[in-house]
Amino acid sequence: MPFDLFLALLAFAAATAFTPGPNNIMVTASGVNFGFTRTLPHMFGITLGFVVLLMGCAAGLGAIFAAYPPLQIVLKIVGAAYMLWLAWKIATAKPAADNDRHISQPISFWQAALFQWVNPKAVVIALSAIALYVRPERWLSDLALLLVVFAVATILAVVTWTGFGVALRRLLTDPNYARVFNLAMAALLVVSIVPMVV
Repeated sequence: MPFDLFLALLAFAAATAFTPGPNNIMVTASGVNFGFTRTLPHMFGITLGFVVLLMGCAAGLGAIFAAYPPLQIVLKIVGAAYMLWLAWKIATAKPAADNDRHISQPISFWQAALFQWVNPKAVVIALSAIALYVRPERWLSDLALLLVVFAVATILAVVTWTGFGVALRRLLTDPNYARVFNLAMAALLVVSIVPMVV
């Protein structure tokens, strides 16, 4: 991959990974409610799920969406419904003390990984990345590089946003403040749905 294209890929991956979106909102809320260690499966699930989604797009998922536009509508409806359910889960979450881990659970590795396939932002980013940065004549090498760049960008982003949540956790020891925070995160998640489905 030419150096200028590689720099463009780095900028695109960083911008899309670090900007607020469903994944970053959810890991921030998880960091507040469950701490860093209990959010690790969620973080790794996002990273692996997105890398697999990129591979799926490279294998022809984009062509399927182009050939069958109703699938885009289905994705938007399923993604929006699932994100609304996640928003409800965040809004009603109670910060769990270390000795109350059975009361509420963070999102699991598999839930986070599978969520990437109904996350409209993730699908749009994956389709765009393949279209912009994988050259047909260098398909395999460009795809391999793209997967590495996005895996690193994604893990750095979710670690950063989870760390932000953990830092906030110390400020949200009052259950009332924690409740307001959870409601705000749920509202942000709902708001993040709008540009994806409109």
